[in-house]
Amino acid sequence: MYLDVSDLHVTYPGRTEAAVQGVSLGLRAGDIGVLIGPSGCGKTTLLRSVAGLERSSAGTIHLAKQLVSGQGVHTPPEARRIGMVFQDYALFPHMTVANNVGFGLAHLKGSAKTARVHEVLELVGLAGSQDRYPHELSGGQQQRVALARALAPQPQLLLLDEPFSNLDVDLRERLAHEVRLILKAANITALLVTHDQLEAFAIGDRIGVMNHGHLHQWDDAYTLYHRPSTRFVADFIGHGVFAPATLTQSGGQTVLSTPLGVLQDIEECPLPSAYAQGECDVLLRADDIVHDDHAPVQAQIMRKSFRGSEFLYTLQLKSGQTVMAHVPSHHDHKLGEWIGIRPEVDHVVTFPRST
Repeated sequence: MYLDVSDLHVTYPGRTEAAVQGVSLGLRAGDIGVLIGPSGCGKTTLLRSVAGLERSSAGTIHLAKQLVSGQGVHTPPEARRIGMVFQDYALFPHMTVANNVGFGLAHLKGSAKTARVHEVLELVGLAGSQDRYPHELSGGQQQRVALARALAPQPQLLLLDEPFSNLDVDLRERLAHEVRLILKAANITALLVTHDQLEAFAIGDRIGVMNHGHLHQWDDAYTLYHRPSTRFVADFIGHGVFAPATLTQSGGQTVLSTPLGVLQDIEECPLPSAYAQGECDVLLRADDIVHDDHAPVQAQIMRKSFRGSEFLYTLQLKSGQTVMAHVPSHHDHKLGEWIGIRPEVDHVVTFPRST
């Protein structure tokens, strides 16, 4: 692995509980990793520890096969050849774009420095903007300047801390896609912190979900969504609910009984012996529930959220069980209306029954 974090702990003075607890993750060269989780979960502390801005209390960090943090070892930030992009961009307002980008290129002189500045500005789509000032640029353009400045010295690793949080929602996801293309074109290994799932999905090759200092899962976006390894990940990623269910064997096949009916012919389903009496909770995503007027199961619309091409309906069964469903927006039903629904579950995700 190009970046290898192993059993990392970070403890702040005066606190008994570590801010980062036993985290292990790896990134291959050229990959983009994303850390996501609720506020205070430890993701920024982990990023700062990789940068060398926080000392670890246990565990190791290897960068390009070099030990930079471990027992008796703490390579200072300036010696790690790491670029950073901050939440507020930290651009110098009195400097032109070219001078901002060239700020970290003191080792280059004259035409070599100018050529490198032009090269990274072209890479981020700002060719011809070298004589402008930050206040003359849009928020998205300022973010690109900050990215160009971080890329200019050709760092071993790029760290980005909530880089899109100051931008409006529509721009965030689009810019995340564009930044991914820029980083891939530069063949840069990067680790990014965000609280926005769509950002994480748009930019990350590997995504880590953190809570209370623990890394619950480090995986690609598809696996996080469809095969969450913990109940927290299942609840944090995407839209869905947990419903009580029972696993049984019938004719050599595993059958899952749910409030929406019996599920059969399902892949990757655990055996009934995995839980006492086969009783468990099943994760039902909004995209597992299909609106079908002819379905025998009826549910009442309790809430609806318009998403453009679809509604996100929150529905309640006669039993009181709540489920969620993505429904095409031309099915504009009223609050309180009863509609037919049926399950279409490809990936069965179960957890021990909640008490």
